[in-house]
Amino acid sequence: MLPMRLETQTVLPEDGVGGCLVGRAWVPGEVPGPSPVLLAEGGVYDLSAKQPILARLLAAEAPARAARDAAGARLGSIEEILANSAHERRDPARPWLLAPVDLQALKACGVTFVRSMLERVIEEQAKGSPARAAEIRRAIAAEIGDSLADIVPGSEAAARVKALLQERGLWSQYLEVGIGPDAEIFTKAQPMAAVGLGAEIGIHPKSSWNNPEPEVVLAVDPRGRIVGATLGNDVNLRDFEGRSALLLSKAKDNRASCAVGPFIRLFDDSFTLDDVRGLDLRLNVTGEDGFVLDGASSMAEISRDVADLAAQALGPNNQYPDGLLLFTGTMFAPTEDRDAPDQGFTLHLGDLVTISTPKLGALVNRVNHSDAIAPWRFGIGALIENLVARGLL
Repeated sequence: MLPMRLETQTVLPEDGVGGCLVGRAWVPGEVPGPSPVLLAEGGVYDLSAKQPILARLLAAEAPARAARDAAGARLGSIEEILANSAHERRDPARPWLLAPVDLQALKACGVTFVRSMLERVIEEQAKGSPARAAEIRRAIAAEIGDSLADIVPGSEAAARVKALLQERGLWSQYLEVGIGPDAEIFTKAQPMAAVGLGAEIGIHPKSSWNNPEPEVVLAVDPRGRIVGATLGNDVNLRDFEGRSALLLSKAKDNRASCAVGPFIRLFDDSFTLDDVRGLDLRLNVTGEDGFVLDGASSMAEISRDVADLAAQALGPNNQYPDGLLLFTGTMFAPTEDRDAPDQGFTLHLGDLVTISTPKLGALVNRVNHSDAIAPWRFGIGALIENLVARGLL
């Protein structure tokens, strides 16, 4: 098994704890349970005495100030808690990081980048066949290349492109949400179902063509304000979704198929929405077979502004009283052959998947089959009972 090294120099942002980094940790004790935490100079601090629910903290008028004001007991050093967050060597008697989300809805935007949009068209037409996908990819590249890159969704130019592609028999439902007026926004997972840094991520045992999707994830409060950002892995089964768009939930929502973390960086003087718009993400997949995939994507190439995505998710027509975490989509759809020519890329059991960017740090997970990962049992009801038992509600 490849070692999972979760160290400050690789997991933390390039400026360390210079920003306001909040998350959640499992805290052992007489009644063990999850607590919101602050990573700061000197260690990791429990916020639960004043802010027992992370969703409530993010809904504060000034979340960064509220987090710093709530800092309570020191749980340990950042180094110790990061190291203990690796699933395979965890000491249950010591704290470890969880996904930085509790009551918030977990929503995701699809096909917000041209490159991934074309890959969705390809997988739809390939009907789940990697070999057929390679053939279609070459045909589409020869026909239109990446000429959609400068199209503004919902514009007159987008409507003209739509008509042209329809004439050529290349139109797709994915192009509709990619360059049409309405973004695709779907439920990625249930509240409390996300996994965090060092956890296993799950792929369905019947899937033979799947991949990670590295994304920036917005923390949005109940009023629709974007208050911070984190990293996410929208694990996807390309063969399931390619067979039918109606299998989207089957392709997207499986045990441990939603990874978020390692923490949320709240907006303050050191980190703003404009920083989010300029983030460059890296994806590294390292396999036990010696395979290494290393790629990059830039938020500067997103087709829809992140503020527009948040506004389409939450507004007059839909509300989230506990806020939401919103995956903003990925431009990275790996196509490099792994197992055989024209079979494309797919994850293997045991792969280490790292998603990183200098301002948000790194999210590291290991791949396993979803049915081999411990079942998810700790939902909202369990959280409420736990907080009552700890005297926090």
